[in-house]
Amino acid sequence: MTDISVLSQLNERSRTIFRQLVETYLETGEPVGSRTLSRSSPEKLSPATIRNVMQDLEEMGLLGSPHVSAGRVPTEFGLRLFVDGLLEIGDLSEEERREIEARLGQPDPDIADVLDRAGEMLSGLTHGASLVLSPKHEAPIRHIEFVPLSPENALAILVTEDGHVENRLFAPPPGMTPSAMQTASNFLNALLRGRTLGQLRDVMQREIAERRRELDELAQTLVDQGVAIWEGGQDSLPARLIVRGRANLLEGVSGEDLDRIRQLFDDLERKQDIAQLLDLTEGGEGVRIFIGSENKLFSLSGSSLVISPYMNAERRIIGALGVIGPTRLNYGRIVPIVDYTARLVGRLVSERPRVGR
Repeated sequence: MTDISVLSQLNERSRTIFRQLVETYLETGEPVGSRTLSRSSPEKLSPATIRNVMQDLEEMGLLGSPHVSAGRVPTEFGLRLFVDGLLEIGDLSEEERREIEARLGQPDPDIADVLDRAGEMLSGLTHGASLVLSPKHEAPIRHIEFVPLSPENALAILVTEDGHVENRLFAPPPGMTPSAMQTASNFLNALLRGRTLGQLRDVMQREIAERRRELDELAQTLVDQGVAIWEGGQDSLPARLIVRGRANLLEGVSGEDLDRIRQLFDDLERKQDIAQLLDLTEGGEGVRIFIGSENKLFSLSGSSLVISPYMNAERRIIGALGVIGPTRLNYGRIVPIVDYTARLVGRLVSERPRVGR
């Protein structure tokens, strides 16, 4: 994203003024003037000195001047530089951790209830809008079947132990015969034993290596493709998107800004580019911050997204949660809240009691 080496071009005075200006802007949401910074400067610098530094920072693309105001605001580039190189992330107090744990409650057989509470809690604590992507269906699998429909099409049928049935159309390998499909189905069903799809895929790879002679090449390909149908691609997108706290994002905005925020919510409701939200977390565990146009879903609204994946017991990313807000979010406070909530949701999802077990 941002080249942190830009920070090395700033001397100590410029870096201090830049940090003070961004922190003041994040706190107030208003353009920051030289007189404001002069009053809070530890070096007791004059407004004229600070103005000269601010002009240099503006020429570097770190600050902008809205309208004809004498104050400055950080640009998206400046905010990214601040977040990557100067942001001090606080830690949650024990009291805050206990509050989050109390709001989320205990493991629940209904994941939707846990996610609803997580979204409501995030919105309340951060005063932003929360976004939660539900996990893929993670119940143990009872049966898998491959059914040939034509030389170019086949149907994969998956039945879970909680009664969920899912059908997927896919293109089988060229030359696939009905007997090879039956062999592939029998192979997978012998491995199920109440495993989830993620567990099945790990076992499947080992078994194929050990039992190659029992599976012809086409059946091996079908086994791998058939499981991959649920493991990736658009068909495996989470079924639910939970957005809470819209009023928080609409508070205090009007005119063009209001139209942009409304467009954002329209896009979310239509699930446009929702797949990208999970893609954003592919880098692995931990919180990621996207500012304005860094994510096309939020570029028009000028919003920021603080997002973190949550994982199941097998350490697989199964969903994501985060906070949407203006670019002047209190990142230092929101990052640890999102991080802790994501880890807690992952634990609750992994420890939830199974229905009928």
